[in-house]
Amino acid sequence: MQEHLIHLRALLQDYWPHLALGLSVVLGVSAAIHAAMTKNDVRAAISWVGVIVMSPLLGPFLYLIAGINRVRRQNLLEHGAEVFREQASYLYPPVSDVGPLAGPQFRSLQILGDRVSRSQLRNGNNVQVLDGGDQAYPAMLQAIREARSTIALQSYIFDSDRLGREFVQALAQAHQRGVQIRVLVDAIGAKYSRVPVVRLLRREGIRCALFMTNPLGFMRMPYANLRSHRKLLIVDGAIGFTGGMNLRESFMAQYTDGHPSRDTHFRLEGPVVVQLAASFAHDWQFTTREALPHSQWCADNWQAPKPHVPARCICTGPDRFMASTHHMLLGAFAVAQRHIRIQSPYFLPDQILLGALNTAARRGIQVDIVIPGQNNLRLVNYAMTAQLDQVLRAGCRVWRASGPFNHSKLITIDGAWSYVGSSNLDPRSLRLNFELDVEIYSRETARHIQNLIDKEIEDAQAVSLESLGAIPFGKRLRNRLIWLASPYL
Repeated sequence: MQEHLIHLRALLQDYWPHLALGLSVVLGVSAAIHAAMTKNDVRAAISWVGVIVMSPLLGPFLYLIAGINRVRRQNLLEHGAEVFREQASYLYPPVSDVGPLAGPQFRSLQILGDRVSRSQLRNGNNVQVLDGGDQAYPAMLQAIREARSTIALQSYIFDSDRLGREFVQALAQAHQRGVQIRVLVDAIGAKYSRVPVVRLLRREGIRCALFMTNPLGFMRMPYANLRSHRKLLIVDGAIGFTGGMNLRESFMAQYTDGHPSRDTHFRLEGPVVVQLAASFAHDWQFTTREALPHSQWCADNWQAPKPHVPARCICTGPDRFMASTHHMLLGAFAVAQRHIRIQSPYFLPDQILLGALNTAARRGIQVDIVIPGQNNLRLVNYAMTAQLDQVLRAGCRVWRASGPFNHSKLITIDGAWSYVGSSNLDPRSLRLNFELDVEIYSRETARHIQNLIDKEIEDAQAVSLESLGAIPFGKRLRNRLIWLASPYL
């Protein structure tokens, strides 16, 4: 036995370069074939094949970790979510024609939404715009404190700071009243706090879970490339909150000496809340295998106060609904007749969306794009700057907002259609993250949102080709190099 071990060790010492070469070839070829056969985006396929070929052993390992979509949602989960989603919506039948409400050009957009969304467009919804944390967080806390039966809370980031502890306390008091509570936090977003909020929640006996904690099974690490970016609060199955706001004290004036970061959130009532609850139930069952029964988590009577507006949820993620938001935005930009307003903290659309915006501008549509003057992600800001000339040359107007960082994700078309929620216009939101947005056919809501955007434009600095050209060459080169990596930011 000892002789065999000595002989094997000698063989390894003599032939390990050949064995390493053979292993790298097998792994590289296998990974490259998998990327070529499974990636629908040619740029993604070429990028991954390049990484695999240029890094013989490291490349296949990186592809194994970050390149393979392991999210396979069971048909049972999908079916359960559909039943949950539409069970109580019979009170308001699907909207047959949005033309009289928004304009005839939106009829084709409604058909597109019917085909790419899991949810039907239904009337009977009330939408309240909440401008900033000083409006959103008190409204959310009030709903939690008045909860009678259930609370479902989902967030990408739920900090354990002073605001986060206020939410934990409100949830703990509701739990003591006998309210059923489920809290779902993304595994990556939970790491923004040194003391994870789930530790505080579990200490209070509140059911909580981390989304995508260990999808690889054999590796004790989060799968950082797929994240739940959704922000949801559903109380008693009747009141819903969604939008762009995480739970962080930096968005409250009282915790920032009167200079909070900005964001926009929405309070919803009506059939769309059933769709919000269905999205949460789907993600919760996917994460914990616990099914949330519709009879307990949706209200029996959820008549919304007037005005009533048509709305629906658009859920996206790296599953069979990956391109839903991408399709919706392409359709919206195509039907615009007067004005497109976009506010996004991370504006890095792909070439297809850039083409749609540029085509709209060349058709004579006024396209206004508002981005932060001071961004919280420096690399993303560099990449955005490198790409702005592509929309400016087509006639789009780009504005860098002044004041505190604004995290809002808002789009309006012709003052009649709005698209709001958690999605950014960047590769991560459009292809990797699990996102939730709401399309709203309402002139009143669109007017409110466009006023928020126009207010930002009033004090903003216009970006021009001349101002971009005045940036020193070294910084322009830096921006361009970082832009090349934008799909991975």
